[in-house]
Amino acid sequence: MKFLFASDSFKGTLSSGRTAELLTLAAKEVFPDCKCAGVEMADGGEGTTAAVVAAAGGSWIEAKVHGPLWEPRTSCYGKLDSRRAVMEMAAASGLPLVPSKMRDPRKSTTYGTGEMIRDALNRGFRDISIAIGGSATNDGGIGCMKALGIRFLDAAGNEVEGCGEALIHIRDIDGSGLDPRISECRFTVMCDVSNSLCGESGATYTFGGQKGGTPEILDELEAGMQNYRDVIKEKYGVNMDRIPGAGAAGGLGAALMVFLNAELKSGIETVLDLVEFDKKLDGVSLVVTGEGSTDWQSSFGKVIRGVGMRCKARGIPAVALVGSMGRGAENIYDYGIESILTTVNAAMPLPEAMERADELYLNGARRMFRMLRAGQKL
Repeated sequence: MKFLFASDSFKGTLSSGRTAELLTLAAKEVFPDCKCAGVEMADGGEGTTAAVVAAAGGSWIEAKVHGPLWEPRTSCYGKLDSRRAVMEMAAASGLPLVPSKMRDPRKSTTYGTGEMIRDALNRGFRDISIAIGGSATNDGGIGCMKALGIRFLDAAGNEVEGCGEALIHIRDIDGSGLDPRISECRFTVMCDVSNSLCGESGATYTFGGQKGGTPEILDELEAGMQNYRDVIKEKYGVNMDRIPGAGAAGGLGAALMVFLNAELKSGIETVLDLVEFDKKLDGVSLVVTGEGSTDWQSSFGKVIRGVGMRCKARGIPAVALVGSMGRGAENIYDYGIESILTTVNAAMPLPEAMERADELYLNGARRMFRMLRAGQKL
């Protein structure tokens, strides 16, 4: 009997790797002769690079970049092999890098993300996957593109700054200086939001508030984003309001698609491909996945849906061991998950459950494997 463990992390408590360790311990207690393997999982959000690097046996690379407020900093991304790199824009342009009192999406930039891409080009990588969640920016990705050689020009032909407040001044785009190595590359963008570039469900009004934007600032930025959209449409013949995901990461999604010809894909699907998950299913009897809290959202682009669907396609049963279940959790049964079990075994405050996470998870895993053993005897 062979088990494969592929759980998301339990935010604030258990890492994906730790869940595999605890599952292995419990499985060996109940099925002493079983074989166990683990693969770290993430859905394209925070921690994706770490999970992919660990699962794929990759390594880390440091790059000198500018942070979201133009401050010098060192960011890291992952090397998978001589051609493939994986990175998170949040490592260079993420919201946690900006102190709460200094958050202003008019001023923040994705320039450092472009520098990270340029560093990868310098090192010979030509297949680059980028997770774009957790941004501090609303610059339409112009900072990122400036770092790669594109010039955004105002009415006088002068280059504008690479930040959100500059979008309103753009009148033309000069792409002649784009790094020529871009044409040799394949870019995959991990994105699980479908927001348009502009409008009520666009980049500015959906995400700008959490980045420090007041209603007045958001109106100003939306006007700039609309101007940017119109210039792109005139110059490249593409209406980014009609492209799902263009508004991701404050419009970085749009820039990556327009200027780098990037493909937007589901975060979990990209991660599963990068770690060659389908190959890991060979000879597996059961897959155990999970996450900290399961509800109706788990059926939309989350780890347990992605894992469940890959298992379903191969006819391999999968179960989920989770911290808690909320409204609509059972919807996941339509996506390859046979059953859900919770680690919490009694009514308790959330802080207590988090403090006892290892203990509760291990005990939950023991109950799960004992139930599987009982099923064998039917």
